[in-house]
Amino acid sequence: MSAAETTTAKVPPTRPSPTPRTGPEVPGKPARKPSAGGAAVPWVLLAPCLLVLVLVMGYPLVRLVTLSFQSFGKSELWGFKEAEWVGLKNFTAVLGDGEFWAVVVRTIVFTVGAVTLTMVLGMVIALLMQRVSGWVKALISIALVASWGMPIIVATAIFKWIFDTDYGVLNWLLSKLPGVDMGGHNWFASGPQGLAVIMLLVVWGAVPFVVITLSAGLTQVPKEMEEAARLDGAGAWGVFRWVTLPILKPLLVMLTTLSVIWDMGVFPQVFVMRGGNPEAEFQLLTTYSYQKAFVVNDYSGGSAIALVTVLLLLGVVAVYMRQMLKIGEVE
Repeated sequence: MSAAETTTAKVPPTRPSPTPRTGPEVPGKPARKPSAGGAAVPWVLLAPCLLVLVLVMGYPLVRLVTLSFQSFGKSELWGFKEAEWVGLKNFTAVLGDGEFWAVVVRTIVFTVGAVTLTMVLGMVIALLMQRVSGWVKALISIALVASWGMPIIVATAIFKWIFDTDYGVLNWLLSKLPGVDMGGHNWFASGPQGLAVIMLLVVWGAVPFVVITLSAGLTQVPKEMEEAARLDGAGAWGVFRWVTLPILKPLLVMLTTLSVIWDMGVFPQVFVMRGGNPEAEFQLLTTYSYQKAFVVNDYSGGSAIALVTVLLLLGVVAVYMRQMLKIGEVE
């Protein structure tokens, strides 16, 4: 071949890029396009759930927001006076009250303690359940489900008997120890000690759900990855830190967020444990809002406190959504 022929060699024509297909190709027929009806199917299936949420939660939430911007007391409740719009006056009074901030700090400390204890105990029990025989694991699961299904009022009554001043089984057991005399000890004489008892009650009711969920998650951890980590010289903590924990991270984020929401909304445990009238040092945001609204008959002030609590919980949900989006981007 000559140099001239080499320089005038033809270049094969480029193919046009294929157009994206929107449906299965059928010989002799054009590709199908997605129908508008297919996109509406999820909304149709979600409609009953959304309708129930609007009916059950929509009106109370709207009423809560309305009351928080009004002056609404017993006179307005009985119809002797018209509710007066006061703007942000209720929120100014609440946020400027030192007692309210003391309750906020107490609620945060209570929530952090309860959630931390719940997650640690739940993880430890779930890991231990992976190392026992099948029938022992089944018995533990049955016990966890039974304790989880126990009504809160019943569980609270049991804890009141366990920590009773005169007839409590815990005082009796501790008094059996050498040099310990717990006879007549009142666990609710101080707020921190009493709240610690209530925290144990909350943790006792929350641990079963965490254990069952984490046990299901641990079954998805590949055994090959654990064996590979051990061959590389990792101990038990190393395998947990670098293999188990990253795989369980989405589950842990979800459980922690749910636990924060549930523990910040604790009400019956405190209310029943203190005989329907919690003292000032036992007040959490939920009981404080209830007392303002139904004991002092300041319904607008109680609504403002409840709305602030809802906003705090929405902040927790926002953090949860951000973490889940980060996990989704990594995956």
